[in-house]
Amino acid sequence: MLESFLNGDFASAPTPIPVLALALILAFLLGQVIAWIYMITHDGLSYSRAFVVSLVILPVTVALVMMVLANSLVTAFGLMAIFAVVRFRNILRDTLDTAHILATIVIGMACGTQKFTTAVLGATVLGGILLYAWLTRFGRRHHYDFILNLHWARPAAELPELNRLLTRHSRKARIAQQRLASDGSATDLSYHLLLRDPDRADELLGELTALPGATDINGVRAEAESEI
Repeated sequence: MLESFLNGDFASAPTPIPVLALALILAFLLGQVIAWIYMITHDGLSYSRAFVVSLVILPVTVALVMMVLANSLVTAFGLMAIFAVVRFRNILRDTLDTAHILATIVIGMACGTQKFTTAVLGATVLGGILLYAWLTRFGRRHHYDFILNLHWARPAAELPELNRLLTRHSRKARIAQQRLASDGSATDLSYHLLLRDPDRADELLGELTALPGATDINGVRAEAESEI
């Protein structure tokens, strides 16, 4: 009986045990690659350990499904009916999460159909693209990392003193909004800054607080731009 079990399934197109084991192990290892890349590159607010684990389980599950469905239309329809009963209500808040899910599904399909070279090369290319997008911050449009708002109670002619302070702390400073009082004695300013050292933002705010004429100072990090 053990010999019959090791020879493969009793089906119209039996799957040899070594091929099945190779497909599942390879799907697991490649799922680990995508999961680790996701863990390293994810910087959103919707991180979930359960989602990371699903990136490892999905390719193995899909590979197994492809093995079960091989050369069996009847089994395929039966499996579709079973999956129709299960409803997944989890909503992915990040579109990049969806890309990771699709990557693991395709890798699992490749392993399940015994296209091992395609699976390895596909995982390598997809992983490389995800790392490239993370390392280069591809798609990011803003060129600043700090938003500064303040009230300048001195004449606008004395703004160069403020600008020199900002230049000392930032590579680039751009006035996003300026509201000048009717008599020119005070100004509400909003700056977009690219800091030389983002970790020293508190030092910048401290120097601004000590600067005569600068009041109502507040700053916020510009992590990402909203997309409309």
